[in-house]
Amino acid sequence: MPDDTELLAQIRRGDQAAFATLLGRHARYLYGVAHSLTGGDPADAEDLVQETLMGALTGQFRGESSVRTWLVRILVNRAAMLRRSRSRKPSGAELDENRAAAHASAGTSPAASVEAKLDLTTMLAALSPDHRQVIVLRELEGLSYERIAEALHLPRGTVESRLHRAREELRKRFKGYLQP
Repeated sequence: MPDDTELLAQIRRGDQAAFATLLGRHARYLYGVAHSLTGGDPADAEDLVQETLMGALTGQFRGESSVRTWLVRILVNRAAMLRRSRSRKPSGAELDENRAAAHASAGTSPAASVEAKLDLTTMLAALSPDHRQVIVLRELEGLSYERIAEALHLPRGTVESRLHRAREELRKRFKGYLQP
């Protein structure tokens, strides 16, 4: 079975089976990252994954990182472009209303899982794009500081400070969230 770098070379030669293999390896993971970065919008997440894959087809992989890290870098860049093109952010009142409604209805029922996802989406939406990126990549996707730094083209120290600030922001904004 060819590795990702070999698959990219085969794809550039027009091998559709290689593209399908690469897609099978990374599409689900990329969708999860995209879903988190877009605030939980499935249509936007699907669009971002498609744009990422198109970017991979037209881009040049230099081998400075893993193919997955390179794909995440493309995805993060596409998400930033989408965010800039829309420049829309929910107001603080909407966030507080959504959080209160989700918190009030959370419990042990099957709907609790859905509510927890809504809470997470609300919390991520409250963060700045830079903070949301590092939280998603570290806490939800489990990337190492080094991988995050590669994906975002940032020094490791910047990643660490953004994570610290993002966590502090979440603690302040949602203080008392888990308390009855």
